[in-house]
Amino acid sequence: MVKNFGEAKLLRVGLTGGIAAGKSVVGEMFVAQGAHLVHADRIAHELMRPGEAVYNQVVRHFGREILNPDGTVNRARLAEVAFGAGGPEGRASRIEELNRLVHPAVLHSQEEWMNEVGRQHPDAVTIVEAALILEAGAAKRFDKIVVVTCGEEQRAERFAARQKISLDAAVKEVIRRMAAQLPDSEKIKAADYVIDNSGSLEQTREQVRQVWGKMQSAAKTPA
Repeated sequence: MVKNFGEAKLLRVGLTGGIAAGKSVVGEMFVAQGAHLVHADRIAHELMRPGEAVYNQVVRHFGREILNPDGTVNRARLAEVAFGAGGPEGRASRIEELNRLVHPAVLHSQEEWMNEVGRQHPDAVTIVEAALILEAGAAKRFDKIVVVTCGEEQRAERFAARQKISLDAAVKEVIRRMAAQLPDSEKIKAADYVIDNSGSLEQTREQVRQVWGKMQSAAKTPA
């Protein structure tokens, strides 16, 4: 999928991993190396602004209970509705419904963004950070897949710190959300590169530097 713009090549990379594995931290480390990065979650946030087609579809499907008083989507409430409804089968069904409404538009926006970067910087490495690349069957859209992993205890601690909740509550929420994602063992099988974010930031940064070198080499290899 390396696309040519003149003689140079654009490398499309998907950056994924389980909840609170540290995808955003790793993504920013790649930016420091020279990568162009976009967050799928931020694209989805933009698409769910009032007036957008995706916003209208999501509100129509999940009800106005997911809205704030000003009409914007309360993302925590939407997550609660999607991830917390019914038993495991009910949750899976609701999450699939949400993904069906949001993912096509997000994928289209990602493609437009990568193409635009390619026009401006033909030899760029573009990275899309997204939690559900593999679950959504979107891996084929990328030349390379990077998977970020970490230990379960660290995952819960990071999620607790990020959400400002207790560790017990974080463990329950992480377990609930991980049930909608592939386990790390399956993600790793699909990865071209794996970054273990269980250690220090400097250890993670060194892995990023090594993977960056490999990605640059891949970008220079004829398609």
